Amino acid sequence: MREITLSQAVNEAIAEEMRRDETVFLIGEDVAEAGTPFKVLSGLVEEFGTNRVIDTPIAEPGFMGIAVGAAMTGARPIVDLMFGDFLYLVMDQLCNQAAKTHYMSGGKLSVPLVLRTNLGATRRSAAQHSQSLQALVAHIPGLKVAMPSSAYEAKGLMKTAIRDDNPVVIFEDKLMYQDKAPVPEEEFLIPFGEANILREGNDVTLIGTSSMRQVCEKAAELLEADGISAEVMDPRTIVPLDEDTLLASARKTSRVIVVDEGHQSYGVTAEIAARINEKAFYHLDAPVIRMGAMDVPVPFSPALEDLTVPTPEGVAANARKLMSGEMIHAA
Repeated sequence: MREITLSQAVNEAIAEEMRRDETVFLIGEDVAEAGTPFKVLSGLVEEFGTNRVIDTPIAEPGFMGIAVGAAMTGARPIVDLMFGDFLYLVMDQLCNQAAKTHYMSGGKLSVPLVLRTNLGATRRSAAQHSQSLQALVAHIPGLKVAMPSSAYEAKGLMKTAIRDDNPVVIFEDKLMYQDKAPVPEEEFLIPFGEANILREGNDVTLIGTSSMRQVCEKAAELLEADGISAEVMDPRTIVPLDEDTLLASARKTSRVIVVDEGHQSYGVTAEIAARINEKAFYHLDAPVIRMGAMDVPVPFSPALEDLTVPTPEGVAANARKLMSGEMIHAA
């Protein structure tokens, strides 16, 4: 099977859906000739023209509002939000309009809109361009939230998102755009709400979102050298969340670590840990451990920034504590 980058996978998914459905269009800053600062959308304006690949001024609330209105009246817009940090600028349009219109209209109106943006620190982009804000939108009823962890997931989830009749927010890790993975040439979609078990194990479950999947996979390799069998799982979407698969793994291994690059407090890790505690408590041999980014603004200093995010070594160290019983005594 061919291998392509995550960037190519996103580009390919959007191009295929724009050819399939003429109501699909792209809108955002530097999406046309520039192809975004990360060059993810390069070449699309040449094929589809400026009527369907629309450059906007630096006016996030404005073009997000345009997209919501277009979606309500029959189009399927893909909004490109240059950095996930800019979510704060579109919260009213996204969370008060797009997320609630279907409900407030008694089901008469839909908002089939995709907001694609990014997350992730350690790119040396400082506090206002390095945040991972998926928990903000996951908290809002009416929105779906996808977090691809490889080029394969990026393509399959994007195509599913574009065809969904609900607003979907997709977070891509900006450090993964050049990472390659096997991606079929034939069409495929990845259903929302279906987690992916990447590695089976019996001693501890490692749940990693987005690029934290790779952190968990590397941690599992470190643990294997110690004779610890780790199961690694990627939720793929956090809304909807595949509870059944997560709970089945927790019941099997009796120990769980949840890893996400958003801030640890009040975040995705807390929600997943809470659901496992509520529904698999009597199967657990130790408390569920949450591992997220430090509760600090992302530093610009490389040495400090690298300390703020979960690492394979940190995940493996916590797994060893679970196995030794140390976390039970701490509780």
